[in-house]
Amino acid sequence: MKNTIGEATARQKRGIWITVAILVLFIVAVLAGFLHKLNQPRVISDSELRLNGTVKLQRARIIDNFRLISDTGDTWHTENLTGRWTLVFFGFTHCPDICPTTLSTLNRFYQMLDETARADTDILLVTVDPSRDKPEVLHQYVNYFNKDFRGVTGDFIEIKRFASQLNVPFNKVVLEDDNYTVDHGSQVVLINPLGHYHAFFKAPLDPSKMKLTYGSIRTTFNG
Repeated sequence: MKNTIGEATARQKRGIWITVAILVLFIVAVLAGFLHKLNQPRVISDSELRLNGTVKLQRARIIDNFRLISDTGDTWHTENLTGRWTLVFFGFTHCPDICPTTLSTLNRFYQMLDETARADTDILLVTVDPSRDKPEVLHQYVNYFNKDFRGVTGDFIEIKRFASQLNVPFNKVVLEDDNYTVDHGSQVVLINPLGHYHAFFKAPLDPSKMKLTYGSIRTTFNG
């Protein structure tokens, strides 16, 4: 009789422990799911994107394949943009204010990304002053802001056509001392992994807002 009572008690204890273990595992799973969701980028609407300084095109735009020169001196094609997300800024090394400010902001944005996002995100400066911005000059310039940043130069007409497809205007302005500067658009263009023009970030740039909108765009991309 005592053995029967003891066995029943042991079974009850095992049942209690199993129930407790199942509850603990359930709670852990719920917490893990909550924390995972908490760490995921927040998906926001197109109107919220615009309020945060980012405009997503209704339909991503295909870009022609232009042949340019990378800051390492190698041939570079716009088809090289496929497979990764790329933020493209048009500027030049003699730019007194907008360009260094923008590249500094892009560096802060880049450093704010998590490791996964940073691994497939490129920052690219396309010069609007190819006559002065030779590959070695451009390479030194972009590396000053971040060693992972890249630059592109090349034929003026090809750069002009490339910029036009991304709706970035620029124009050479002759100064009084026979020198010149270049007026150019200050937006940063976002190219998706298909190599298509997907969105743009409006100036003035805010790294925190860029991280928010970029994360949402990445999350909702179904290309």
